[in-house]
Amino acid sequence: MADQNYQPMSYQMVKAATAVTAGGSLLVLSGLTLAGTVIALTIATPLFVIFSPVLVPAVIAVALLITGFLASGGFGVAAVTVLSWIYRYVTGRHPLGADQLDQARMKLASKAWEMKDRAEHLTGVAAS
Repeated sequence: MADQNYQPMSYQMVKAATAVTAGGSLLVLSGLTLAGTVIALTIATPLFVIFSPVLVPAVIAVALLITGFLASGGFGVAAVTVLSWIYRYVTGRHPLGADQLDQARMKLASKAWEMKDRAEHLTGVAAS
């Protein structure tokens, strides 16, 4: 049987040359990026040391503000989602999870009735 994945040698050479060119250029770009980062960090480090009494509290304050806004937004989205689910449940639109809620409610109600009957039985026996 002939190999179905057979490709001419020239096609394989073009693929290899393209891969080497792309890989080499990306390697050069990553090296330039690393060199630029090291140079920028070398220049910026003395400025960070000089301005650190101002920058550190500012960064902490900004981080706390961002965290607070994100948490507030997340809690707001969660509250709207819960209120929407409750509205759909109350209006009878049968939202996702309503069956489990109804089943748990029935199970709790039946256990409550069992405990009530048991308590009446035990107090009735103790009273006689």
